[in-house]
Amino acid sequence: MTQTPSVAKIRIPAKHPMVTVLGSGDSLLRVIEKAFPDADIHVRGNEVTATGAEAEVALIQRLFDEILLVLRTGQPMTEDAMERTIAMLRKSEEGAAGGHAAPSEVLTQNILSNRGKTIRPKTLNQKSYVDAIDKHTIVFGIGPAGTGKTYLAMAKAVQALQSKAVNRIILTRPAVEAGERLGFLPGTLYEKIDPYLRPLYDALHDMLDPDSIPRLMAAGTIEVAPLAYMRGRTLNDAFIILDEAQNTNPEQMKMFLTRLGFNSKIVVTGDVTQIDLPGGTKSGLRQVRDILDGVDDVHFSLLTSKDVVRHKLVSRIVDAYETYDNQNGRG
Repeated sequence: MTQTPSVAKIRIPAKHPMVTVLGSGDSLLRVIEKAFPDADIHVRGNEVTATGAEAEVALIQRLFDEILLVLRTGQPMTEDAMERTIAMLRKSEEGAAGGHAAPSEVLTQNILSNRGKTIRPKTLNQKSYVDAIDKHTIVFGIGPAGTGKTYLAMAKAVQALQSKAVNRIILTRPAVEAGERLGFLPGTLYEKIDPYLRPLYDALHDMLDPDSIPRLMAAGTIEVAPLAYMRGRTLNDAFIILDEAQNTNPEQMKMFLTRLGFNSKIVVTGDVTQIDLPGGTKSGLRQVRDILDGVDDVHFSLLTSKDVVRHKLVSRIVDAYETYDNQNGRG
């Protein structure tokens, strides 16, 4: 027996011009049509009609509700935001963890604004990660390149500094060679370690007035240093980020975590698929989850290729490498 198709008529309020909903040259409508190939979507005036299977039509109706909620905040919809909204709605339909958050909540949660640029989570997992940083003292952000794990942590650190929740930010990385040896690099020790810390400086320049960064660093309000410089210290009233933590050994990881002082927060980020440690050296990031999982006020946020917010091809590359490693018994 053929099932009667469902029909939904979605009226767009006059205060939202159709170009903001459907995109310039209907670019956003094309994204929707590609995502729902079995549904018929027609636009007439300020009304959108969707016809198809009941579940798909219901999802399209929810999609337009979310689009309007985002537009009400004054934030425009982009093709990328539309694709992410659809992905979040589908994940929610599957009952996935974190699926309770509406896409409009994710896409309009501002962490930091600087020079007209706003930093916010773009996926459900990113929102869960950002929320975990608010709720827990120690958070591990583990995932592949491009998932925003370090960038979002740094935005939260700057937010905490600006709101006076902490007095300083400490950014650190292990200075582990990735195909190069420090001894062969020219210059002083600071010049040798600078390439390892440069990505952290670059992110800071996105989040703060570049002219203020040297002054904040000279005052010790922001410190960017290799992990070895953390030994023997107790870090109070600080937001501390350990980046590239997959390149710590277990002893370094324990040393770092026990630097935690009063009124401080630690975020540890890393990608266990990109370990540059010498052969046979165990990664502290791999081991720490077995040790601390379940410990109160410690949280592990896992990000995947679905959370990659760089070029779309990056997530495909991550997936391809993961498939290769699984097929060849690696990883």
